[in-house]
Amino acid sequence: METTMYDVVVIGAGPVGENIADRIVQGGLSAAIVERELVGGECSYWACMPTKALLRSGTALRAARRVPGAREAVTGDLDVAAVLRRRDSFASNWKDDGQVSWLGQAGISLYRGQGRISSARAVEVTGEDGATVSLTARHAVVIATGSGALVPDIAGLRESAPWTSREAAAATAVPGRLAIIGGGVVASEMATAFTGLGASVTMLARDGVLPMAEPFAGELVTGSLQDAGVSVRLGAEAASVKRDEDGTVHITLTDGETIEADELLVAVGRTPNTQNVGLDAIGLTPGAWLVVDDTLRVVGEEGTPIGDGWLYAAGDVNRRVLLTHQGKYQARAVGDAIVARAKGEAVEDGRWGRHAATADERAVPQVIFTEPEIASVGLTAAAAAAAGLRTRVVDQDLGAVAGSALHADGYRGHARMVVDEDRKVIVGFTLAGPDVAELLHAATIAVVGEVPLDRLWHAVPAYPTISEVWLRLLETYGR
Repeated sequence: METTMYDVVVIGAGPVGENIADRIVQGGLSAAIVERELVGGECSYWACMPTKALLRSGTALRAARRVPGAREAVTGDLDVAAVLRRRDSFASNWKDDGQVSWLGQAGISLYRGQGRISSARAVEVTGEDGATVSLTARHAVVIATGSGALVPDIAGLRESAPWTSREAAAATAVPGRLAIIGGGVVASEMATAFTGLGASVTMLARDGVLPMAEPFAGELVTGSLQDAGVSVRLGAEAASVKRDEDGTVHITLTDGETIEADELLVAVGRTPNTQNVGLDAIGLTPGAWLVVDDTLRVVGEEGTPIGDGWLYAAGDVNRRVLLTHQGKYQARAVGDAIVARAKGEAVEDGRWGRHAATADERAVPQVIFTEPEIASVGLTAAAAAAAGLRTRVVDQDLGAVAGSALHADGYRGHARMVVDEDRKVIVGFTLAGPDVAELLHAATIAVVGEVPLDRLWHAVPAYPTISEVWLRLLETYGR
C-alpha cells in the first residue's frame, strides 16, 4: 500500500477539523483532512445552521407581533414550506461542494472515507469502495470527529426509529404530534421550533427544562413553552416505547401513563464519535471521550501525553465544551501549538497563553435560541459556589430597562451577574429575554478580560438600548 506523508493529518472535516487544518497550512506546514460524511460536519448540516434557520422565522414573527404598527401589518401564520426551504438553503441542501472547494483553495488535501489510526502517526483511510490509502504524519494526528446523539437504553426505543437531532433538523414535514424526551438545549429549541411550525408538542423533561442554566432561565422558557401550547411534563420519565404499524409512537411513562405521538425526538445528551478511529491500536478505549491537556494533546491515565505528544483531540471528542464556537477556539489553539512545536518555537501553554484553551474552564459563552433567548457566559451562581468562590449575585429585571420597553411592548426578561468578591470581577453573566444574544459578547469580554468592576463603571451603555442593563446591575451592586 502506497503511503503519502503530510506534516499533520486531521480526522474529521467539521468546523473544528477545517479550522485546525487551515491554521496548519497558514503556519507553513502541509495538512490532510479525512471525512467519512459531509465536509462541514454536524454544525453545517444537522445542528447550528439548519436548526437556527428553523427557529429564526418564528422569532421574527413573534418580534413583529410585539410592536404596534408592525403587529397590524402581520397577517397569517408562518409559511411552513418557506421556512423549510430557507432551512434547506442554510444546510446547502446537504451537499458539501462549497466546503470541498474551500479546502482546495486553502491548500488542504481531502481524503473521503473512514479514517483509522493504525499506529503512531499513521492513519488508514477506507473509502466507500473499500479501497484503502495510508497517510503518515510527520508531526501530529488530530482527532476532530465530534459527537453523535445519545440514545438511552429505554425498552423498545431504538426499534421505534426515533428522531435524533439530525432527523429533527432535516425534517421534510412537520408532524402533527411530536413528543420529546429531554429538557436540555436541543429539546427546548426543537420544542420552540416545531410548536411555531404547528406541531402539538409534549416534552418529557425528567430533570427539568434547561437544568444546567440559571434557574430563572429554565422557568422563563418553561412558561413560554406552556403559553405556546407545549405540554411540559416536568419529572416525567419514559419506561418503554413502541411504534405501531400505522406509525403512531406510544411512550409509556414510569407511572404507567401512555403518551401518543407521530414522531419522537430523543435529546438527552451526546456520545463521542471515537468508536471507529483506531484508538485500540494505540492502547486507548474505542468509543471513549478523549482526555487532553490545555494544548489539546491526548493524555493517558497517568496524565502525560500519548507517546511523544503526537496525538491531539479537539472539539466535542474531548468533552471539555460541546459547542461549535468553542471547538473552533480549540482548533485555533491546537493548530498554532502544533506549528510552534514543529518549528521548535516556544509554546505559550500558561493560563490565557496563545496555545492554551483557557476559556474552556470558566469563560464559555452560549446562546439558547428559545423563547425567550438565553445568553450566558462563565459560571452560574451555583457553579461559582461549588467552585469555592466567595460571590455576590446581582439580579435585574430586564423588562424595566428603558431600551427593553422600546424594543417590544410587554418585554419580559431577566439579567444576572455573578461577582467574585475577592477579585471584584465578573465570573458569570446570564441574560434571558427577546434578542439578548447580541448582548452576550460584552459580557464575554468582561469575564475573559477579568475587567474590575471599578473600570466597568466607565463603560457607558448607549441610551436607550437594552445594554443599559449593565448600568442597572452596577448601580444595584454599588461602588
